[in-house]
Amino acid sequence: MKVRLSLILLLLCLSCDNGGTNRNPFLQEVSFRFDLNLNLPLYNNLNNIGNPVYVGNDAVGTRGAFVMKTGLDTFLSFEASCPNHAPNNCSTMTIEGQNVVCSCENFTYNLFTGQQLDRPDDGARYYDLLFYRAVQSGNSVIISN
Repeated sequence: MKVRLSLILLLLCLSCDNGGTNRNPFLQEVSFRFDLNLNLPLYNNLNNIGNPVYVGNDAVGTRGAFVMKTGLDTFLSFEASCPNHAPNNCSTMTIEGQNVVCSCENFTYNLFTGQQLDRPDDGARYYDLLFYRAVQSGNSVIISN
């Protein structure tokens, strides 16, 4: 009985996947925490659903972050550096409505989903926006990674 149990446990351990992720090779994992005070005029757009804000603070991500209110108490946040090449002089994206655009290749990404909207059909690997946590706490939104 002990032999069977040991054999079953061994097989279960060997059959487990390590769950490796397929992270973006162009963007580093930067740890940060930044509070956005919703009472400040700088973040006033975050009081309305669908109005993104660029947070260009050096302490946030690689090139800052985009934050948008997507529901009554829900927010999304994404890295502001284009996810499909290494950060350079044109990789900080700009807001166009509820999308962001990378001026290097004119790639467009949706801020509700983080998905690239104009993915070329050339067989190459393309990445969606890098997600950051965004949680409301009182009159603040805390973004972090």
